[in-house]
Amino acid sequence: MDGSISADKIREFLREDMGCGDITSTALIPEGQRATARLYYREPGVASGLEEAALVFQVLGCEARQLVPDGSRVEARQVLLEVEGPARALLAGERTALNIVCRMAGIASQTAEAVRRAASTNPGVRVAATRKTAPGLRDLDKKAVVHGGGDPHRFRLDDCVLIKDNHLELVPSITEAVERARRLVSFTKKIEVEVRTPAEAEEAARAGAEIIMFDNMPPKAIKAALKILGEHGLREGHVFEASGGVTLDNVADYATSGVDVISLGSLTHSVRSLDVKLEIEMI
Repeated sequence: MDGSISADKIREFLREDMGCGDITSTALIPEGQRATARLYYREPGVASGLEEAALVFQVLGCEARQLVPDGSRVEARQVLLEVEGPARALLAGERTALNIVCRMAGIASQTAEAVRRAASTNPGVRVAATRKTAPGLRDLDKKAVVHGGGDPHRFRLDDCVLIKDNHLELVPSITEAVERARRLVSFTKKIEVEVRTPAEAEEAARAGAEIIMFDNMPPKAIKAALKILGEHGLREGHVFEASGGVTLDNVADYATSGVDVISLGSLTHSVRSLDVKLEIEMI
């Protein structure tokens, strides 16, 4: 995925922060003063958001040089981005650039840890995000997940059919829901069904759902459901996903259940920002 945002979007972010201008820097810093800056983490993590941070400063008329690719594991105090330009511009872009990097680095680093823990018990399982993202920041949140080694899952409601519990409250059965989707949605779109019992999983598989999501089921229950599906010849040809109630503490347990994908909303809705610093020096 690309996931890059435009210079216009960066300008929108800057307008939100700057308003009519940075009155502090305008009062204190001479117009012709130039400066340099270095961006680094105060803790180890995964590089993410550096491309966007560089664009923030470029939009403001500075030169920015990204020293490591996004997705790299980096050490504390390792310089990741160097910037040179008008001092007022560096100060004006500082908070917007840091906000982007802090959030994206936090998502990428947490995703990398979830991937590591899941792989410790099942190297083939895939860790995915959800649509539980900050409004307006979904592209960046999903991009950060990819930097951490995760799967972005759906970006929008038109990416694939996902039949959830609330849909099933309004449709007679899982079978009917899958049949309607198969009939009315393009053949290019996969159909996923959210299930909470082995019986629902079996019905979804027999109805032809390509992806079956075990929702809020503990790992042992999922493992038992998959065993039943296997006994009925319904394991092959489907992707099985675990979602709901998954945390960093239990993601390894879910990986042992036999699912193909584990999705965690916490990767993007409960972000712990990384501690990121921009040091500015006058030239």
